Amino acid sequence: MELQVVDLGVARGGLPILQGVSFTLEAGQVLVLRGPNGIGKTTLLRAIAGLQPALSGHVSLDPEAVAYAAHADGLKSTLSVLENLTFWAQVYGTTDVAPALQAFALQNLADRPAQNLSAGQKRRLGLARLLVTGRPLWVLDEPTVSLDASAVTLFADAVRAHCARGGAALIATHIDLGLQSDLLDLTPFKATAMAQGDFDEAFL
Repeated sequence: MELQVVDLGVARGGLPILQGVSFTLEAGQVLVLRGPNGIGKTTLLRAIAGLQPALSGHVSLDPEAVAYAAHADGLKSTLSVLENLTFWAQVYGTTDVAPALQAFALQNLADRPAQNLSAGQKRRLGLARLLVTGRPLWVLDEPTVSLDASAVTLFADAVRAHCARGGAALIATHIDLGLQSDLLDLTPFKATAMAQGDFDEAFL
């Protein structure tokens, strides 16, 4: 697996926010995106995951290789923890959910409806879905929101194991996860302000 991002530009609300973003992410690698709030980390991740079009540049990766996790946990509230994972496993054509339950310490919660979980437990279940996708690239937007320190450790261990199996992870986060990773600061890629005459063209 290799992700190549070449001269990528993205926009939010029709206005360019990042331009010229280029990097390569290989199997076994973790790349952490950094930058101030609002710079465009979420927009960039969504473009790389194929969820929104880029303004310019190129992403070299089959969208079917990507598992994307953002702020929403994507849970079905009336289904149990086990039923949620089983549902997503079926969506992705996999069958074994036991490793996902174990990785995020959800075994004792397997029969509990998702609507009865705490915020941290819901987040753990949302992240456990990554393990049943069978996809090599995890694209993660602030994945540790609502997690306590022990759950952050579980998440970091899951990422470490995924990469050891030949996967890779692209993560936007402000915290140190204790992972061996490379850092990419997006500040230098902030789009330059448009001239007045260019304003209308952003909406064409």
